Amino acid sequence: MKQWVKKLVDQLDMDWNSSSSPHEKKSETPPLSEERATLVYFLDVYNKNLFEIQNHSVRKVRAKMDTFAKEIVHAKNADSLNDTLFRLRQFISSYRIDEYSFVQNTIDDFKRIIWDFADNLSEEAHSEQASQGEIDASLAQLREAVESNSVEELRAKSREFIDLYVKNQSVSHERRSKRMESVKKNLNSVKRQLMEANQTMRRDHLTGAHNRRSYDEQIKRYLQLNELDKDPITLVMLDIDFFKKINDNYGHDIGDFILQECVRMLQESFAREEDFIARLGGEEFAIILPGCDANSAVKIVEGAMARIRKEVFIHGDHQIRFTVSMGIAPLIPGESADNWYKRADAALYESKTTGRNKYTVAGANSTKNVA
Repeated sequence: MKQWVKKLVDQLDMDWNSSSSPHEKKSETPPLSEERATLVYFLDVYNKNLFEIQNHSVRKVRAKMDTFAKEIVHAKNADSLNDTLFRLRQFISSYRIDEYSFVQNTIDDFKRIIWDFADNLSEEAHSEQASQGEIDASLAQLREAVESNSVEELRAKSREFIDLYVKNQSVSHERRSKRMESVKKNLNSVKRQLMEANQTMRRDHLTGAHNRRSYDEQIKRYLQLNELDKDPITLVMLDIDFFKKINDNYGHDIGDFILQECVRMLQESFAREEDFIARLGGEEFAIILPGCDANSAVKIVEGAMARIRKEVFIHGDHQIRFTVSMGIAPLIPGESADNWYKRADAALYESKTTGRNKYTVAGANSTKNVA
């Protein structure tokens, strides 16, 4: 296999046995053509960027994608591969329609909230204009009474104007109070839903960690700050070792449980207020450590790995242990976000290909592997 294909297969960390039985002997990683490897890569990327939508839970979609990936790998002839690709196209088409509908419905909900808010303000404005029109008409009649030199008419129109003005002022005050209460209620509703949407857009629905979008935004902020204060900052990339096998052997429910427990352990280990933990997709995480050089980051990483190694995670009748691999990359002054990520990812890859359950420190042009 070509180097990039081998790297892809190693990173997927998947049990490629087409059987669902956890007791069947596991097969070796199959050789892949570049065409099939590209398809598997696309499925893996899609898997890492799923979000929860109606009728399609992330867990079930991910399981479906994994099944398609295995079928693509194990297809023995063109007819078998074409059948898999046909079903994959049907599934993607159905999923994309539901995904589009979910996004569109969400947008429509926000449009409705804003429209109701604007409609309420418009009604209040019309009411104010109508009241002002009544006062203007009464005031015009009062002016006519003044010009007529009739004391009786002037007295009558004056009383009418004063009564109307006092009444309108009272009604206007009451309406203004109700309007302000309604406006405040609508604003709070819009604010709450916008905040909830903002959190949803920036948080991983399963683990509560920040998501890829939030990570991209945060990286930019940290790089901008680093240009000003020059403080050290380190990026840590992390993968759960053999996570695909956990899913295959125990099921996706326990796989989700392990992801949640992993984030809990990371939050306890990287517990400073400024530490930033994000799930980039699947079992891949990124941790940003502001104010940490390589030595400081290594100490925290070693503590985190030690905690995870000794922990027994209990789910129902299952007692599960897992380990993680990490890549550590202190920021090089003037480095781009893309290059910084690539160095951390290369260090993580070094950890995974040299045994896992270890960390690797990335230098400017090399890595230092530590078990």
